[in-house]
Amino acid sequence: MTVLLVLIPVALVLGGLGLIAFLWSLKSSQYEDLEGAAWRILDDDDLPQAERPAGGRPTGEPASEAPHGAARR
Repeated sequence: MTVLLVLIPVALVLGGLGLIAFLWSLKSSQYEDLEGAAWRILDDDDLPQAERPAGGRPTGEPASEAPHGAARR
């Protein structure tokens, strides 16, 4: 039973640290550009600037996609 006297404060401190880290990430705009990282991974860094596709989208990909589960013809 005395172990609870140690574990409860430790759990509260760790939870508080997690909450502080989350609030810091919100304040420092960590969640502003969620889609940018997905497009950056597809960017060809080895291509010269003149050969890179314009608009930030890979070549051959349509600008808008059908919703998931929609029938394609």
